[in-house]
Amino acid sequence: MPLSPPTVVTARLRLRPFSGADADSLFALQSNPHVLRYWDSPPWTERERAEQFITACRQMEEEGTGVRLAMDRLPDGAFIGWCSLRWNPVHRKASLGYCLDDAAWGHGYATEAAGCLLAWAFETLDLNRVQAVTDTRNTASARVLEKLGFVREGTLREDCIVSGQVSDSWVYGLLRREWRPSTGPSPGTEAPLGEA
Repeated sequence: MPLSPPTVVTARLRLRPFSGADADSLFALQSNPHVLRYWDSPPWTERERAEQFITACRQMEEEGTGVRLAMDRLPDGAFIGWCSLRWNPVHRKASLGYCLDDAAWGHGYATEAAGCLLAWAFETLDLNRVQAVTDTRNTASARVLEKLGFVREGTLREDCIVSGQVSDSWVYGLLRREWRPSTGPSPGTEAPLGEA
């Protein structure tokens, strides 16, 4: 069943569906080896990957299997990354992901965006569980998840090979009954899809 991805404004961010105009910014993000040093796949080397990613975003929405939202900083509108949820409606569970430009690290943007996406998902999708996986060396990502209320549930030993190095991953889980929406500034109202 197709799903309409939200466009949401938070205190400092605008989360919105991807468009073809995002391809250059997306390629710059995903081709940065520093940004992807803990990623489970190598940096992109071809711009076509950005177009394929955007097409895959639309396909996920049409299939009703998830959403990936571009993340723009307010008030300058700069693209700083993305966040996503992929879900299994049968088991009422989803997987959370995010990727931010290194210049945006350390400002709380990942926590703000993921918290907003989680609030929308728990309300809209009737989820029972959300999980996330992060490289054990990526302590900043682990802190984001812990701030959101995720609990570290275990370690996947030698789970990935990142840039030629074998790495372990931590698995985090958040149950609906444990979810506590942020007490900070509440998100703005959803805007119509396609609004500039």
